[in-house]
Amino acid sequence: MTDTIIEARDITRNFGDFQAVDKLNLKIKKGEVFGFLGPNGAGKTTSINMMVGLLRPTSGQVLINGQDLEDVKKGIIGICPQELVLWDFLTCKESLMLMGDMYEVPRDELKLRVEKLLDDLFLQDKANTVVNQLSGGMKRRLNLAMAVVHQPEIVVLDEPSEGLDPQSRRVLWNYIRHLRDEEGKTVILTTHLMDEADRLSDRIAIIDHGKLLRLDTPSNLKKEIGEGDVVEMKLSDPAKNEEVVDILALMDGVHSVVKVEDALNVRALDAVGKLPQIIDAVETTGVHVLDLSVRQNTLEDVFIDLTGTGLRE
Repeated sequence: MTDTIIEARDITRNFGDFQAVDKLNLKIKKGEVFGFLGPNGAGKTTSINMMVGLLRPTSGQVLINGQDLEDVKKGIIGICPQELVLWDFLTCKESLMLMGDMYEVPRDELKLRVEKLLDDLFLQDKANTVVNQLSGGMKRRLNLAMAVVHQPEIVVLDEPSEGLDPQSRRVLWNYIRHLRDEEGKTVILTTHLMDEADRLSDRIAIIDHGKLLRLDTPSNLKKEIGEGDVVEMKLSDPAKNEEVVDILALMDGVHSVVKVEDALNVRALDAVGKLPQIIDAVETTGVHVLDLSVRQNTLEDVFIDLTGTGLRE
């Protein structure tokens, strides 16, 4: 009995001469929150759309529970898109009942499920409120409820925290954990929020230019890329940044030196102990350190290290 629920085998997708995804291979385990990260245009949305049957691969194969995707019942997957898909003039309860009816959920079971979803997502007080009178956070929570009302095995959440206030985000995060821990769902999460990916994901895939760069747990990724601490510093003359990068990169124990906007990030083991040596090296170029801080390595550091700092739209 395998613990794999989704397997992508060499899936490729071309749009004319443009290759959005290039021979992607990965396995998603049952009952895990699987984070999908990548810059804009990296191919992550195309990859997920192929894995859940919304887009046909140019080549390659997707298996769900060992079956070819073409042979799988579509109700096994629930999709919560980034763009809200709601009926403005139905109430929350009516929206959930209608969605359940579309999936042919038995009525008695559906009524219980709707009540539980309204409770779990803090929408019970708004059960009979029409959608166009809800706040943005309430609409996003309703959108999620509609994606899971039919009890899918796999739940796809595309940027679920987009535009949410901290309280609504916390409710959402707790519910995602509930889906995994209490209901045994497999959750595929795409997000631009590194903190969200780090806190929720059991494993994370980082994709860029249609290729899988890394797939591992958040803690392992942070250990593998930039092991140790990160020294963030700004120099008195940013024009000297390149020269300082070249000097610091040659120091023993320094894993990498990266420019981030007008600052430098130096990753090193025992960074605190190396600070006098780092500052001395900087001052040999005729500049001094204006601002300096030391912090632990983060998932954002991993992401930048793997995909670069160039903005893509």
